[in-house]
Amino acid sequence: MYNICMEKNFSEKVINRLTLYHCILKDYISSGKEYISSKQIATLLRIDDSQVRKDINLLNNSGKSRVGYIVKELKTSIEKTLGFAKSKKAYIIGAGNLGMALAKYDNFTSYGLNIISLFDNDTNKIGGEINGKKILDISNLPKSVSGDGTEIAILTVPGMYAQKTADLIIKSNIKYIWNFTPTVLEVPADVQVWNENLMGNFLQFTYHI
Repeated sequence: MYNICMEKNFSEKVINRLTLYHCILKDYISSGKEYISSKQIATLLRIDDSQVRKDINLLNNSGKSRVGYIVKELKTSIEKTLGFAKSKKAYIIGAGNLGMALAKYDNFTSYGLNIISLFDNDTNKIGGEINGKKILDISNLPKSVSGDGTEIAILTVPGMYAQKTADLIIKSNIKYIWNFTPTVLEVPADVQVWNENLMGNFLQFTYHI
């Protein structure tokens, strides 16, 4: 998604690793562990220890010699750096299987993503509710955006409808699109798209199998 690191221009790879570190830290807190070392993080993620230290140094977070990092402090540093505290409103566009699955995923709120509602054109779905979020008529999207200032559209429609739906999203003045469709979208220069390439990720994972 769009760069939420306001003070430092971190690369996408660094942001991805920091979010993985954050998941590990949450597990450590749940298990009552107070300290964690860069080596422990590196071992869990199967990456180089020096890379973990380099990433954490970007947070201006110093550990203790032979002890490691204070888990709660490191977790807070990551949250502040990546902007978890700043809530970002989002709509899910497409109430199919994937859209509904994302609507049911409660952990988004832990990372500052607040899904307001879903939009669809299926009259059998419009007016329904998923995990406390209403399914609204896609034709009402522009009016809804102007009413609550939502910044992000999570696009989960079938590929054949992706560009047409993206055009409506853009006309509704949403500037950030998290694209789960298999379509490469054509958008204006002031609109940012993050393509969630599920099949590409799968092929990377299975390439050497």
